[in-house]
Amino acid sequence: MLGLFAFFYGTLHLLTWIVFIHLFDTVEMLKDVVERPFITVGMATWLMLFVLALTSNQYSIRKLKRKWQSLHRLAYVAGVTGVIHFWQLVKADTTEPRRWAAALGVLLGIRLWWTLRKQQVQLKGGKTSLLTR
Repeated sequence: MLGLFAFFYGTLHLLTWIVFIHLFDTVEMLKDVVERPFITVGMATWLMLFVLALTSNQYSIRKLKRKWQSLHRLAYVAGVTGVIHFWQLVKADTTEPRRWAAALGVLLGIRLWWTLRKQQVQLKGGKTSLLTR
Protein backbone atom coordinates (compact mmCIF):
# COMPACT_ATOMS: atom_id res chain seq x y z
CA MET A 1 0.00 0.00 0.00
CA LEU A 2 2.86 2.38 0.72
CA GLY A 3 4.00 2.12 -2.89
CA LEU A 4 0.51 2.89 -4.15
CA PHE A 5 0.33 5.93 -1.86
CA ALA A 6 3.71 7.05 -3.26
CA PHE A 7 2.33 6.63 -6.79
CA PHE A 8 -0.81 8.59 -5.86
CA TYR A 9 1.26 11.44 -4.40
CA GLY A 10 3.58 11.38 -7.44
CA THR A 11 0.59 11.53 -9.76
CA LEU A 12 -0.85 14.53 -7.92
CA HIS A 13 2.58 16.16 -8.05
CA LEU A 14 2.80 15.49 -11.80
CA LEU A 15 -0.73 16.79 -12.41
CA THR A 16 0.09 19.98 -10.52
CA TRP A 17 3.08 20.48 -12.82
CA ILE A 18 0.97 19.76 -15.93
CA VAL A 19 -2.03 21.93 -14.98
CA PHE A 20 -0.63 24.83 -12.98
CA ILE A 21 2.87 25.22 -14.37
CA HIS A 22 2.39 24.38 -18.05
CA LEU A 23 -1.37 24.72 -18.56
CA PHE A 24 -1.39 21.50 -20.66
CA ASP A 25 1.21 22.84 -23.15
CA THR A 26 2.82 19.55 -24.21
CA VAL A 27 5.57 21.18 -26.28
CA GLU A 28 6.71 23.22 -23.27
CA MET A 29 6.43 20.16 -21.02
CA LEU A 30 8.65 18.08 -23.31
CA LYS A 31 11.14 20.94 -23.55
CA ASP A 32 11.14 21.19 -19.75
CA VAL A 33 11.79 17.44 -19.36
CA VAL A 34 14.76 17.62 -21.73
CA GLU A 35 16.29 20.86 -20.42
CA ARG A 36 15.86 20.48 -16.65
CA PRO A 37 17.57 17.45 -15.09
CA PHE A 38 15.46 17.41 -11.93
CA ILE A 39 12.31 17.13 -14.05
CA THR A 40 13.87 14.35 -16.12
CA VAL A 41 14.68 12.44 -12.91
CA GLY A 42 11.20 13.11 -11.53
CA MET A 43 9.56 11.88 -14.72
CA ALA A 44 11.70 8.72 -14.68
CA THR A 45 10.68 8.16 -11.06
CA TRP A 46 7.01 8.60 -11.88
CA LEU A 47 7.30 6.12 -14.78
CA MET A 48 8.83 3.54 -12.43
CA LEU A 49 6.03 4.09 -9.92
CA PHE A 50 3.48 3.83 -12.74
CA VAL A 51 4.79 0.41 -13.79
CA LEU A 52 4.88 -0.74 -10.18
CA ALA A 53 1.31 0.46 -9.57
CA LEU A 54 0.07 -1.29 -12.73
CA THR A 55 1.60 -4.57 -11.61
CA SER A 56 0.51 -4.37 -7.97
CA ASN A 57 -2.37 -6.80 -8.28
CA GLN A 58 -2.92 -10.54 -8.01
CA TYR A 59 -3.28 -10.96 -11.78
CA SER A 60 0.17 -9.48 -12.42
CA ILE A 61 1.72 -11.52 -9.62
CA ARG A 62 0.28 -14.71 -11.16
CA LYS A 63 1.31 -13.84 -14.72
CA LEU A 64 4.80 -12.52 -13.98
CA LYS A 65 5.61 -15.20 -11.35
CA ARG A 66 9.26 -14.78 -10.28
CA LYS A 67 9.78 -11.77 -12.58
CA TRP A 68 7.26 -9.84 -10.48
CA GLN A 69 9.59 -9.70 -7.49
CA SER A 70 12.51 -8.63 -9.68
CA LEU A 71 10.37 -5.92 -11.25
CA HIS A 72 9.21 -4.66 -7.88
CA ARG A 73 12.78 -4.14 -6.75
CA LEU A 74 12.45 -0.99 -8.86
CA ALA A 75 10.83 0.45 -5.73
CA TYR A 76 14.33 0.88 -4.27
CA VAL A 77 15.51 2.70 -7.40
CA ALA A 78 12.37 4.86 -7.37
CA GLY A 79 13.05 5.82 -3.75
CA VAL A 80 16.59 6.87 -4.57
CA THR A 81 15.59 8.81 -7.70
CA GLY A 82 12.77 10.47 -5.77
CA VAL A 83 15.27 11.80 -3.23
CA ILE A 84 17.60 12.89 -6.06
CA HIS A 85 14.68 14.70 -7.72
CA PHE A 86 13.89 16.55 -4.48
CA TRP A 87 17.55 17.36 -3.83
CA GLN A 88 18.02 18.79 -7.34
CA LEU A 89 14.85 20.85 -7.00
CA VAL A 90 15.99 22.63 -3.83
CA LYS A 91 18.30 25.53 -4.57
CA ALA A 92 19.51 26.91 -1.25
CA ASP A 93 18.67 25.04 1.96
CA THR A 94 19.19 21.29 1.42
CA THR A 95 18.29 20.39 5.02
CA GLU A 96 15.02 18.67 4.16
CA PRO A 97 16.35 16.67 1.18
CA ARG A 98 19.27 15.56 3.37
CA ARG A 99 16.79 14.34 6.00
CA TRP A 100 14.88 12.35 3.39
CA ALA A 101 18.13 10.95 2.01
CA ALA A 102 19.23 9.93 5.51
CA ALA A 103 15.86 8.30 6.23
CA LEU A 104 15.97 6.39 2.95
CA GLY A 105 19.59 5.40 3.61
CA VAL A 106 18.64 4.01 7.02
CA LEU A 107 15.67 2.10 5.59
CA LEU A 108 17.72 0.68 2.71
CA GLY A 109 20.51 -0.21 5.14
CA ILE A 110 18.04 -2.10 7.35
CA ARG A 111 16.66 -3.88 4.28
CA LEU A 112 20.17 -4.86 3.18
CA TRP A 113 21.06 -6.07 6.67
CA TRP A 114 17.84 -8.08 6.87
CA THR A 115 18.48 -9.71 3.48
CA LEU A 116 22.11 -10.56 4.26
CA ARG A 117 21.13 -11.98 7.63
CA LYS A 118 18.45 -14.16 6.07
CA GLN A 119 20.91 -15.45 3.43
CA GLN A 120 23.50 -16.17 6.11
CA VAL A 121 21.01 -18.22 8.13
CA GLN A 122 19.98 -20.14 4.99
CA LEU A 123 23.63 -20.85 4.08
CA LYS A 124 24.24 -22.29 7.53
CA GLY A 125 21.33 -24.64 6.93
CA GLY A 126 19.45 -23.37 9.92
CA LYS A 127 15.76 -22.85 10.01
CA THR A 128 14.60 -19.28 9.88
CA SER A 129 12.56 -18.06 12.78
CA LEU A 130 9.83 -15.46 12.61
CA LEU A 131 12.43 -12.79 13.35
CA THR A 132 14.62 -13.65 10.34
CA ARG A 133 11.87 -13.90 7.73
